[in-house]
Amino acid sequence: MTFASMTGFAESAGSHDGLRWRWEAKSVNSRSLDMRLRTPPGYDGLEPPARRLAGERFLRGAFQISLSVESTETGRGLVIDAAALASAVKIARDVAAETGLAPARVDGLLALKGVIVADDAGALDPEVRGARDAAILESLGVAFDKLAKERLREGAKLAQVLGSQVDEVARLTGEAGALAAAQPVALRARLSAQIKELLDGNSIAEERLAQEVALLALKADIREELDRLAAHVQDARALLGQAKGVGRKLDFLAQEFNREANTLCSKSADIALTRIGLALKAVIDQFREQAQNVE
Repeated sequence: MTFASMTGFAESAGSHDGLRWRWEAKSVNSRSLDMRLRTPPGYDGLEPPARRLAGERFLRGAFQISLSVESTETGRGLVIDAAALASAVKIARDVAAETGLAPARVDGLLALKGVIVADDAGALDPEVRGARDAAILESLGVAFDKLAKERLREGAKLAQVLGSQVDEVARLTGEAGALAAAQPVALRARLSAQIKELLDGNSIAEERLAQEVALLALKADIREELDRLAAHVQDARALLGQAKGVGRKLDFLAQEFNREANTLCSKSADIALTRIGLALKAVIDQFREQAQNVE
């Protein structure tokens, strides 16, 4: 199995008792599970069970879910809720009197939620409404299942990209290790040349030179950073083999990768090693960007 992306789109359709509907569900990246549900008037009660259905299938993602409904019977349509309209008119008049603003237009009043409702007397019966909502929610479950499969397909692509980036981090870490092993020799040669230039060609005591080289080598020692980078590579590969809920861990691991790469660059006493450190930072930044797509 592979892990899931947080990006995907799916839809489903259904019908029941003279109604026909269509669900659209799409998701993008998010730090948590967020859902925005749009339903026609009279279907507000679907939101709590819809959220439960999403929570059963997904861990993270920003979801936009929309439901469109149409009647297959000519006798059904939309009617005005007289009580809701009267209340809206009263509020509009009060506001106009207090503020001096122009009275609300009819189209604005009719656009208020609850003023126009579905003309479906049968649905007002709890049993009939329950059967209708159950059928609609079953269709939503189908859309969520399709969306979950789509997110898994995207996750498989992400796994390949992230895996290649981890391999590149491992390769660059190996190159950095090879250069780091040669740093003391390079430091000694560079320091000796600099001292001779300062002393106008005169030499310095070998013991003193060795002490200075040792101090510089200690400051430039990146073995701890290389060991931690190698350990993070192992952790990343282990996470890439897991099936679910690794997005936050991968994002945290990317931060750890970046911390070690920054320290490596700051300790580098060699231009070639600095270039490797910068290359590490570049691929780690790409890794983090992709990891933020993982559920």
